[in-house]
Amino acid sequence: QVQLLESGGGLVQPGGSLRLSCAASGSFLSINAMTWYRQAPGKERELVATITSGGSTNYADSVKGRFTISRDNAKNTVYLQMNSLKPEDTAVYFCNAKVRLRLFDRSEYEYWGQGTQVTVSS
Repeated sequence: QVQLLESGGGLVQPGGSLRLSCAASGSFLSINAMTWYRQAPGKERELVATITSGGSTNYADSVKGRFTISRDNAKNTVYLQMNSLKPEDTAVYFCNAKVRLRLFDRSEYEYWGQGTQVTVSS
């Protein structure tokens, strides 16, 4: 079983910054892509940023230039540095990981964290 534990959410004023973390634990072989999603009230969950095991990144247009995704493979942790936050960034942020569990199993399994609330308000 794999667990993802997010942290770092909170209340911040517009223009402020927050750093989210998501640490994976449990029994697994390796972690492939790690992704941050968010879901605002009344809206569908949307992809915010993703990073491959090799460090390639991709961002939603709405956060490009403001958010930076990174990962520490030794710690099985992904980060989301969020700068110049706007009220429209208010949402629950979820961590997602695609994981290989065993050496002779090429399947990729998907896991989700429980979410962390980010509120941008004055």
